[in-house]
Formats: sequence, C-alpha cells, structure tokens
Amino acid sequence: MKQFEANFDGLVGPTHNYAGLSFGNVASLNNAAQKSNPRAAAKQGLQKAKALAEMGMIQGMLAPQERPDIYTLRRIGFSGSDAQVINQAYQQAPALLNACCSASSMWTANAATVSPSADTADGKLHFTPANLVDKLHRSIEPETTGNILKAIFNNEQYFSHHQHLPEHASFGDEGAANHTRLCQAYGDRGLELFVYGQQATSPNAIKPRKYPARQTLEASQAVARLHGLDDSTTVFIQQNPDVIDQGVFHNDVISVGNQNVLFYHEQAFLNTDTAFDEIRRKLAGDIHFIKVPTAKVAINDAVKSYLFNTQIITLPSGKMVIIAPTDCQENPAVNAYLQELLTLDTPIKEVRFFDVKQSMQNGGGPACLRLRVAMNEQELAAVNPGVLLTQALFDRLNTWVEKHYRDQLSQADLADPQLVIESRTALDELTQIMQLGSVYRFQR
Repeated sequence: MKQFEANFDGLVGPTHNYAGLSFGNVASLNNAAQKSNPRAAAKQGLQKAKALAEMGMIQGMLAPQERPDIYTLRRIGFSGSDAQVINQAYQQAPALLNACCSASSMWTANAATVSPSADTADGKLHFTPANLVDKLHRSIEPETTGNILKAIFNNEQYFSHHQHLPEHASFGDEGAANHTRLCQAYGDRGLELFVYGQQATSPNAIKPRKYPARQTLEASQAVARLHGLDDSTTVFIQQNPDVIDQGVFHNDVISVGNQNVLFYHEQAFLNTDTAFDEIRRKLAGDIHFIKVPTAKVAINDAVKSYLFNTQIITLPSGKMVIIAPTDCQENPAVNAYLQELLTLDTPIKEVRFFDVKQSMQNGGGPACLRLRVAMNEQELAAVNPGVLLTQALFDRLNTWVEKHYRDQLSQADLADPQLVIESRTALDELTQIMQLGSVYRFQR
C-alpha cells in the first residue's frame, strides 16, 4: 500500500492584520501596527500550496476561523447588536478586539498534533487540537479547529479525534509546532519527537526567564497518551530556554525534521547528546542529524530568516527539498549556509524559495503554514475531497479571495462593523466550496 505525507495549509483569513499580539515572537512584535494586505497574504499562501501540489505532493487546505469573534466579545461583557459589540470593544478595550480579530489560524502547524496510524496502538490516525492557552488570540481557536478537522477527516474507521487538553498553563499545548516525526518511510512505524519548553508541575525546573515557554512536558505526555503512543515511539526533548529568550517561541523556529533527517541549530536543545542517543536507539535504520553551527548562522539570523521554519519535503522521486521563504535568500549568512548544505552528503538536494512575506511579517514561515499528515492510500481516500488542492480548487479559491478580501487592513479598520458581514459571507461560501458543512457558530 502506498504511503504519503500530505500537507494541509491554512487559508489566510479575511482579517489578516498586524496587531503584535504574540509576546515572544520577534517578527510579530516588530511589525505591530503596520498595514496588512489580506488579499496578498491569502494569495501568497495559495501559491506556495499550489507549487507543492505541482511537485507531486498531496496538498490540502484548511479553512480559517470566523473573525471577528463576536461570541468571545459577548462572553466578556460586550452586548447589543454585532455592530454595537464591535464599537464597545474598540472604545473600551481595543487590545481585546484585536485578539478577537486575529487571523492566526493561518499557521496550521499550531492547529493540532497528528500521529499516523503506523505509530498508534489502535492503528488509527489521531488528531488533538492544540489548546494554545499561552496567547488569548490563539486560545479561542481549538473548538472550531476541531470542527474543521472532523469535517475533513470524517471517517471513524480511519480517524480518531480528541478534545483539546484542559485550558490551563500546566497543559500548554502548541500542536505540531513542537512535534516532529522521524521515520525511514512514511508508512513505517516512526519515532515522534515532542519538544517542550518547561515542566510546569516542577517549580524548580529549568525554564526561560524573558519569554514564556508555551509547550509543557505535561501537555506533550498527555497527547502521547491520548494517541496510544508508547515508549518505543516517543522521545521527549527540552528546548534550550536560552534560545526561547532570543525569540525562538516554537521548536519549529530552531529545528525541522522529515523522514530520517533532523535539521537543527546547535543551540536548539538541552542535553542534545543524551536525546540523540535515545533517538538512535529507538529509530531503526540510518538517521541524519544536520547541525547548523552558531559560527555560520547566529540565532538572530535564524529567527529573522526562519531558516528552520522551512519545510523539508520528499518528492515522489525520493529527493528531499527545502521549501524556504525568500527571506532566507536575502540573508547573506543564511543563504551562504544553504548553498553549502547542498554540497554536503545529506538527503537534502535542493532549496526552493517562496515569497510569503505577509505571513513572515506576522511571525510565521512556510512550516507554520502547514499541518503534516502521513497517510496510506485507504486513509487518503477517506479524506473529504473538497479540501484537496487541484487546479480547479485553486482557481475557485483565488476567485473567492478576489471577491471577498480587502487589499489593505489597518488596526482602525477592525472596528468597521462591515468586516463582520464580509467575513461571514466569505466563510459561508467557503464551506460550500470545500464541502465542510456547518463548522462555524454563525451557521448554526
């Protein structure tokens, strides 16, 4: 039976804006209050997804969240008509309105943790939406994320869906942004690496001092239990707190894996040698640890360019390719390293650059924009076909973006009550295009 790794990219939502909501995310903070271009952002994401589909990859799309989130604003005390709720929030608590307008669900690496059927005790593909409790604007996503995932992976014979973890800091869960799966082939039993920032229930545990450690060991262990993983298929590694304090808010900003390759910065982890010895013991076959030394790429350059927030994909030919933002090409140290990498004896044979600057300016690169799902033929056949990217779907989504998205959005524009109507109209049409059913509250 054939095996695949599919990428499900997040469609950028109509309210894509730069509010600087993510403390610890340097790009997000540095670009706060700039005007955004939702239409360009959505098209950049679609172009990247289409390019991967044209390379022969299985490529799907995930729908954005409903924003502005009127329901959360009502829950915290604003009342009246939708327009009145928006106006009250803008006048009295603009930061809360910004949080409820965020299009952050575009970064689907944070949507969920996924364990392929080859790894799990019951032989099903498991999904747990991330609770994202560390950031208000992200903590309001999990319910709708779960609805969307269930509408896509909707066959109980193959797919198992779990509720997001308890909404408490002890179980801070950021999804696949802190999870990497290593294997020889996608259909083989693999090794799932859970990278955490701190152990929440141990007051004396090592943790960063400046920025929050968003992923806890307790959350990673809970997801592993829910997914039916055992000690032979899991490794828990602590991220280096010093690099978190330098703006490495997720592990996928400092390392990325694919099949038997782990591409990482030498400062990425604590106790690296011990963790890598455990990986070697548990993963059958060859493993390529590709270490990027600080002398060649400083942490600051890695964060600014998102060298590690790239995708490593295996083409149908078997060749591995890095999908990188053009920011990597524009950074002299990073570009020099990537050119050197291609001369080394590793499975990575090519680098392709893509313009995703609208996403990059808000703190997310190519890897942030996708959720990886390893599947076999039967599981792929059970996926909702309305979300799998074809030329026809690409054309329909491009037309949909042209019809519904603004080409400019400022912070003041978030107070426009018309934005609620525009967003709901767009999403209602999108659920029909992608055959999702009623995944949003306003549709019920």
